[in-house]
Amino acid sequence: MPEPRVFPPEKELEALFDRLNNAGRWGPDDELGTLNYISARKRVAAAALVRTGRAMSIARDLNTQQSANNPSPVRHTMCYQAHEPIGAIDELELGMHGFSLTHLDAIAHVYRGQDVYNGRKAGAVATPGGLSYCDILAQKDGIFTRGVLLNIAAARGVSWMTPDQGVFAADLDAAEKRQEVRVESGDAIFVYTGLQKREAAEGPENLGQRVGIMPDAIKWMHEREIAVYSGDCVDAFPNPYSMRYVIYFHAIALAVVAAVRRSSPMASPPCGGMPSSNIRK
Repeated sequence: MPEPRVFPPEKELEALFDRLNNAGRWGPDDELGTLNYISARKRVAAAALVRTGRAMSIARDLNTQQSANNPSPVRHTMCYQAHEPIGAIDELELGMHGFSLTHLDAIAHVYRGQDVYNGRKAGAVATPGGLSYCDILAQKDGIFTRGVLLNIAAARGVSWMTPDQGVFAADLDAAEKRQEVRVESGDAIFVYTGLQKREAAEGPENLGQRVGIMPDAIKWMHEREIAVYSGDCVDAFPNPYSMRYVIYFHAIALAVVAAVRRSSPMASPPCGGMPSSNIRK
């Protein structure tokens, strides 16, 4: 039977925050955080894994329809160019953060109280003109590394996890074992709990009741030195924490571990073409 979703007290999150703190690890002015784990050697090794050359997106389609799960939809405007235009022109307005638009989080996107990565304070970093430190431009050179899909639902023997469940460190271990792969320093991990299948069967997810990454899994990611986290779950809701930790995964992963997060992907396992030693459905 799956482990019940029991949250540690908030004081344990405070201790975890201090224990996982990467402040100063790559220098006082570092803005890359865990992307520093991706060395030139890591990129070469990742490139050597290519077998089929298949291109595959895991991004959600842009959604222009407003709903409870998409309160600020994409605004798409076609720009008229007289009766005989020489081309088509459009404009897009994107509300980047939320659960309907696939995006990368800047490291300074979420704070723990006033704490931002590397000892900075939110009041000094978040300005009316944008972030003065650890904004998305720190990732401008792109991210190229090995990606590892961890199919938690399959490891549990189910099509999807239910909203009252959480992803624990033991789940990550079980997925590795099932897939005969080990997450290594500099990897990007993609955690799959079956959300897309559940929504197809039961309708849109209730954002107030969500499968989530549990605190011991954050510690696991820190110990494995992952460079990027992505997946179909983030913070578990509901949870018992104050505003300081209400989105505890964001707060710890970004503010101290400084792990780049790719949010709201369509992280379904591929239909084929991937070697079973790396990814299994």
